[in-house]
Amino acid sequence: MDKHITDIDLSLDSEKLTHFNLQRRHLLQALVALGLSSPLASNLIHASSKNLIQKKIPSSGELLPVIGMGTSRTFDALYDDDLLNKLQLVMQSFFDNQGALIDSSPMYKTSEEVTGLLLKKAHNSQKLFAATKVWTYGKQSGIEQMQASRELWGIKRFDLMQIHNLRDWKVHYSTLRTMKKEGKIRYIGVTTSHGRFHDELEEVLKNNHFDFLQLSYNISNRDVERRLLPIAQDKGIAVIANRPFQRGDLFQQVRGKKLPDWATDLGISSWGQYFLKFVISHPAITCAIPATTKVKHMLDNMGAQFGVLPEQTQRKEMIKYLA
Repeated sequence: MDKHITDIDLSLDSEKLTHFNLQRRHLLQALVALGLSSPLASNLIHASSKNLIQKKIPSSGELLPVIGMGTSRTFDALYDDDLLNKLQLVMQSFFDNQGALIDSSPMYKTSEEVTGLLLKKAHNSQKLFAATKVWTYGKQSGIEQMQASRELWGIKRFDLMQIHNLRDWKVHYSTLRTMKKEGKIRYIGVTTSHGRFHDELEEVLKNNHFDFLQLSYNISNRDVERRLLPIAQDKGIAVIANRPFQRGDLFQQVRGKKLPDWATDLGISSWGQYFLKFVISHPAITCAIPATTKVKHMLDNMGAQFGVLPEQTQRKEMIKYLA
């Protein structure tokens, strides 16, 4: 298991410190306006004073914070001004708590356009790790789709381009290899969110080189532990876990149930952090990408990437406690 790495710049000059305090004050004011308690907000805004948990991308050694942000079903908000304002605060709290990886897809309706609009107004976004997907058939269609995504995001290049659910993967794989060689993207990935693709994905991973793999993984859906995660470890592939809350089903499972007393030893103060720390503590998992439209949930999610991670025996206890 990777060691916890603290990535904190302690050499803040007065100008930087003033800028930080202004941003913190503005976010706290926004949180209070949303009805959130200032102690909760204050504790999480100071998260940079804790140990940020990062893991290495195996193909490069680059460090990545273990909690990212998904946009599926949450950022499709182009025509909803009220939701856009809330999402701006969600994104800001993500960056203010050292978030980096944001994941989207052309499949997610207006999510990419919304991501781009919010990025233009966001502060502390310099460490953005931009990840999206190609989701179409045909070489030229794929090239045009990826160019459109880049323009929607308003960025110079994507850090990670993924082939979404293996769609026309052979064609896009060739294109992405060329794009990476030319410096147009930094990493190549492939994704699945459906168990029916696992057999094909296993063969694809064994016979081709990918920097990243994205799949569904959570405490109640651990099927990928049997074959796909071991392959990723053997081949040095970073893994992004989507659906860490099983689309909210896990919270229904623990409704009315108290956290175990030993959860505090792991820095866990909510069921959301319990589920996230289980996911990111697997040695093959590099990053989890929960999605939300609420600031309080984003702040809670980000709390999972600080402190310590459960060891193997503790992971077994976490599973047993939910049985």
